[in-house]
Amino acid sequence: MIIGYTTGVYDMFHIGHLNVLQRAKAQCDYLIVGVTTDTLCYQRKKKYPIICEKDRMAIVKELRCVDEVVPQENMDKLAAVKKYHVDTVFVGSDWKGTDAWNKYEQEFAEVGCTVVYLDHTDGISSTILRDRLNKGEEVL
Repeated sequence: MIIGYTTGVYDMFHIGHLNVLQRAKAQCDYLIVGVTTDTLCYQRKKKYPIICEKDRMAIVKELRCVDEVVPQENMDKLAAVKKYHVDTVFVGSDWKGTDAWNKYEQEFAEVGCTVVYLDHTDGISSTILRDRLNKGEEVL
């Protein structure tokens, strides 16, 4: 059984989120999704999500492609890999080749875990949606 793991804020859930989760699930038997806590989101982005973590976790948990939802309380991805016995970590292709993810690849390999980079859905993000709403633009 291949255990997969991915994380995200999943604020203002949209088709890009769904695409990533479905692509991840297609490549593993059991998909664990770490939903970033409100506190961690604020620490990293200096803003809170629009939808609270409890509700974001409930939304993600109801998806057919998700087997388990856990809170992502910190950025220690190696600890999560070890804790959940993860075989494959899924992350957006925009992270490929970055110093941080090159390091993760090395760390994960030492415990038998691989990284799979998933294509991003162009033209959609929670930031784009938030900006459209703030400008009073139609959200398509």
